[in-house]
Amino acid sequence: MFKPYTIKDIAKALGLSTSTVSRALNGSYEIGTETKKLVLEYAEKVNYRPNPIALSLKEQRSRSIGVVVCEVANNYFSQAINGIESIAYSSGYHVIITQTHESAAREAANVQHLLSRHVDGLLIALSAETTDTSEFKFLHSKGFPMVFFDRIAENIDTHKVTVDNFKGAFEATEQLINARYTKIANLASTPNLLNTRERFDGYKAALLKHNIQILPEYVKYCHHGGMVAGEVENALQELMSLPDRPQAIISTNDRLTTGCIPILKKMGYRIPEDVALTGFTNSEVAESFAPPLTVIRQPAFTMGQMATEMLINVIESKYPVYEAMSTQVSTELIVRQSSIPSKSFLP
Repeated sequence: MFKPYTIKDIAKALGLSTSTVSRALNGSYEIGTETKKLVLEYAEKVNYRPNPIALSLKEQRSRSIGVVVCEVANNYFSQAINGIESIAYSSGYHVIITQTHESAAREAANVQHLLSRHVDGLLIALSAETTDTSEFKFLHSKGFPMVFFDRIAENIDTHKVTVDNFKGAFEATEQLINARYTKIANLASTPNLLNTRERFDGYKAALLKHNIQILPEYVKYCHHGGMVAGEVENALQELMSLPDRPQAIISTNDRLTTGCIPILKKMGYRIPEDVALTGFTNSEVAESFAPPLTVIRQPAFTMGQMATEMLINVIESKYPVYEAMSTQVSTELIVRQSSIPSKSFLP
């Protein structure tokens, strides 16, 4: 079993005291040049590395940040993590990434594990299952540095970075309406999440603006965000089996959006000839889908950077930060073939 060298091992091998070795490794002026050289050369030879846990206990800081997200493979979160790492590493922090897979129990376990690793702060995007945020509320009350991004805990007045979900969904729905679609369905993640509800509000507002009736049967929720097998397919089958089925679908979650195209094709529907499709996704290959996919894109990389900068500012502040910082960024609607009707589809 691998056993790293310690200061005690170096001291024993060189016939020095542990305090002398420690001072030599830290470049203390109290230690002579020859002794420093002897210690440093031997440390290099045996590949000595300082114990980060011991250092964190001594300094009361680990120089590490914990990240809690639903899934690293999710296009949005993979890009956000790249943004997080770009700021963290340039600021001297390590990043520990955990995945909840949309489970509230796994989220709680991940947070406890990160705290046991003495992380200096947390970056959190809530799981789809999370309804009880009392653990985060307790940490916040104790002054522990936390920043929520994308999926926020709305009942905790803490730091957050969000996107304008209402505007993104409104613009996407209105684009479909302007393309002369009037029967527009909404495929969404769990209403537990604030961003799901904000996106639904944007969808609803666009329909109301154009005097289009909001039909409850056109709204389908995937309570696990599409991570449970068959969840998206069941929702789409219910929509497309309606006597007056929708002409278009707006999907409000990255995994749901990218999952729709293969499922609709398997069901025998052509896009956009039989049903138009647009949705929230940061997939880099959305333009390469057949047909190219209309998307509401979030600046995920930038949001990851902003959240990390915010967290590090809180961690390194000399005084307690009582005033919660909140930043909202805009989405970008990119219109492609999947939401443009064929000539024969609409009158």
